[in-house]
Formats: sequence, structure tokens, C-alpha cells
Amino acid sequence: MLKATGLPIETGSGGLTKFNRTTRNLEKTHWIDAACVGKSTPENLKTEGVNPLLIKATGHGSRQACGTNKQGFPIRHSSRKKVHFGFITGDIVKAVVDKGKNIGIHIGRMAARAKGYFDITTTKGSVDGVPHKYCKAIHKKDGYGYHNLVTKLSTPKTQMDLL
Repeated sequence: MLKATGLPIETGSGGLTKFNRTTRNLEKTHWIDAACVGKSTPENLKTEGVNPLLIKATGHGSRQACGTNKQGFPIRHSSRKKVHFGFITGDIVKAVVDKGKNIGIHIGRMAARAKGYFDITTTKGSVDGVPHKYCKAIHKKDGYGYHNLVTKLSTPKTQMDLL
């Protein structure tokens, strides 16, 4: 089916991929292996300065009506409404705050709250209680989290969705 599209298609075995990677003295990573598949791998594969984008499926939330404890008893209620002030948890936003305790420019994944004060997870940490009027959507939630490999390696593992 792929050949029917008319696009150039090439396949290779795991052995050929390893051969291409080792003869070019490249490290073992998934993104470099993807560049070494097949016979058309160039002799001089330049990987310096390349910052691959890591994509993780995060989903669109759940339909669970309430949270339960380990015995199964309800302990918290989930709102039926998921969109608050035009935002939904998982949107990437830019907040330019000029008043209050969170003064500054914050860019990151936000958690929507019904009261209108959002939590934003940035590369530097979490910023809590940012009013919705300071937020502007950069990327609407699509069910995936995005990381740059360099950023992910240099930040704490508790931050899941970064720019």
C-alpha cells in the first residue's frame, strides 16, 4: 500500500541499522537508529546540534465521575465541564503577568481550574494561581505531550509536558 503512493520507500533489517550506526561511530539512540535504517544512509551523517522532539501520548482525560480511594469509596468529584474560560487542561499557554505574586512571562502546559486561576508547568517549575485573563493559547491540547531531548535531560523528571 505504501509503494502505491509513489513515494520512495526503503526498508532495512536491524542488523543493517546496527552496521550503519557502528561504521559511522554514532551512539545508540532511537532517533539515530531511525536515521540509519536502509542502504541509503549517508556516509557522513551529521547529528551535532540536532535536538529531536520527543512525543508522548497523554490522552484526553477520563470520563470518571469521581475519584476513589483504595477501598473504592468516592473521595472527590470531577466536574462535567472540561473547558474553563476557553481553556482545557493540557493546552500550552503563554501568560504575561504584570501584577500579583507571579509577575513575569510563563510558557508551558496549563491545568485549567473552574475558578479561573490556572496552574502552569514551565521548564523552570510550576507556577500556581495564574489568572485566566493573562493567558493566551499557543497550542491547543491534542492528546500528546512534547519535549525537546536536551530540555528533558536537563530538567527534573516530575515535569511531563514542556516546550
